Amino acid sequence: FNGTDDDRRAFLSSGNQAFNKIESMPFPTVVAINGFALGGGFEVCLACDFRVMSSKAQVGVPETKLGIIPGWGGTVRLPRLMGFDNAVRWITTGGHNKAAAALRDGAVDAVVNPDVLRDEALDMLVRAAEGQLDYSSRREQKQSPLTLNEIELEMSIHTCRDMVAAKAGPNYPAPVAAVEVLAKASNMSRDDALEVEFQAFSKLSQTPQCRALVGMFLNDQYIGSVAKKYGKKSTKAVNHATALGAGIMGGGIAYQNAIKGFPVLMKDINTDSLALGMSEANKLLAKRVDRGRMSPLDAGNVLSRIMPSLSYDGIENTDIVIEAVVENAKIKGIVLAEVEGKLAEDAILVSNTSTISIDQLADNLKRPENFCGMHFFNPVHAMPLVEVIRGSKTSEGTLAAVVAHALALGKKPIVVNDCPGFLVNRVLFPAVFGFDMMIIDGADFQQVDRVMEAWGWPMGPAYLMDVVGIDTAVHCFPSILEGYPERMSDIYGGDYKVSPTKLLFENDRLGQKNGVGYYLYEKDKRGKPKKSVDDSVYALIKPHVRESQPLSDEDIIARFMIPMCIELAHCLEEGVVDSPAEADMSVVYGLGFPAFRGGIFRWMDEVGLDKFCDMADNYSELGKLYKPTQRMYEMAANGESYYA
Repeated sequence: FNGTDDDRRAFLSSGNQAFNKIESMPFPTVVAINGFALGGGFEVCLACDFRVMSSKAQVGVPETKLGIIPGWGGTVRLPRLMGFDNAVRWITTGGHNKAAAALRDGAVDAVVNPDVLRDEALDMLVRAAEGQLDYSSRREQKQSPLTLNEIELEMSIHTCRDMVAAKAGPNYPAPVAAVEVLAKASNMSRDDALEVEFQAFSKLSQTPQCRALVGMFLNDQYIGSVAKKYGKKSTKAVNHATALGAGIMGGGIAYQNAIKGFPVLMKDINTDSLALGMSEANKLLAKRVDRGRMSPLDAGNVLSRIMPSLSYDGIENTDIVIEAVVENAKIKGIVLAEVEGKLAEDAILVSNTSTISIDQLADNLKRPENFCGMHFFNPVHAMPLVEVIRGSKTSEGTLAAVVAHALALGKKPIVVNDCPGFLVNRVLFPAVFGFDMMIIDGADFQQVDRVMEAWGWPMGPAYLMDVVGIDTAVHCFPSILEGYPERMSDIYGGDYKVSPTKLLFENDRLGQKNGVGYYLYEKDKRGKPKKSVDDSVYALIKPHVRESQPLSDEDIIARFMIPMCIELAHCLEEGVVDSPAEADMSVVYGLGFPAFRGGIFRWMDEVGLDKFCDMADNYSELGKLYKPTQRMYEMAANGESYYA
């Protein structure tokens, strides 16, 4: 991808020449698909005359998820085999397709059990060689224009173009480009269509979205390999788990353990909290049943693995306790010390705290080597990241066991070192403080949300605070502000004496949980909170902010992003996180940082560190939150980047 257009042509041409030879053999070809045939692996299958697939296998063309399109004939052969509409769906969504779907859509010719796959493939080959199956017509079909008439084709192109553009949005050009390639090549021969495919592939490979998405793919592979190395070192088997503290979070943790096969004790001191936790698990299971992803019997079996309890009875048999009580250091310290005394000597104790120092929580523990942080993100079942936080006394064996358990739960664990806020929240809150400062300077929070959502965030900061819970966010403020006084002590002082977010909290505006926050919330027909504008918010904050003066989009983006970027650089330089890859995947998986930008470090590389530092310097009057690190200035001066 870093080469010239000629380099890319040479690379793709060698593959296409090989695939074209397969398609022109003087005898029939049959491919047996067992396992995963994705991207180029599936494109070589498409070059064969017939495809026999194991019922356990999966096939697909996921290239659009990397910001490109198939480059070895996938956009040419697939629509000629399965039709224009099906090919558009397969290519633009980039999904993995199971055997039944592949057979239904025409991507394969037969699906059989794995134990007879080879025999069935050989039988099909014999029948083709004997003339029972016409492989010549199949080849002609793949090398000729599509058979749709002009009206049908135009209707398909128009419908698909609008549908894909609406779904992909302006930040993901590859799916839209794929539709245009299929449309342009629909009336061409195979070889002419391959040239259209190459031109689009080469152009897309040079986009920032491609660089970001390919980088993300490589980063994901890297963090997976790091986690597996940790997990392999584990000598502690987890056969039973305990969620200490119920409610939404505890219920989500209990559900995730149960759905992955672990019996789990869910302990709380409050009956209503236990009921809420069980309700949360039951609701998630009901959704799986409604969507056909689970039978009612299986859902019942999962739910039966969760044992709600007001007492500690049976906890002595648990292997790992995940504490998820209220985010208060004193309460957590008392609860952790209490439960430790009831556990087996080798049991692991972890806290789901989002900002409180692990070393602080370990102060009253007798076995701090068995303790670390295990920070899940809400909603637990949907958010892939788990921060595993190493305290100064945490043993490597404990870390290994916790990482292994996170992997067993289907999560993506990333190990970070202890500090206030750890990694994700430490990086988030400086941006929240920057948002507060914008509001004080007269910005409209709705405008800020619109701009940041257009930039790629799934929700703007005001909406995010409402979803997280304004009370939850405000409870985290002291940990961050007091944890980094050299940069943050002046945030709510001088010209910025009031936090609008804290002001809402003090007026019992907690966000979605009580229906009023920055926005007003009412349940829609499906029972989900729907936001609307609440003018009373403006009246509440008006006495504390300057006269309304809308900021430019560029100002909003800079004032929100700069503190976040600088704080992540501090984390890397201090050794809180080991690599730019782990840092970037943390903010993508934990905060929803836009994937098409690849992560914070990847984005700064794309902008250029020299330009980023210049941009930050333009806002130096806002305080130290906007001052790049000395290392960032040095890297900018030397033309360095985070990803060499």
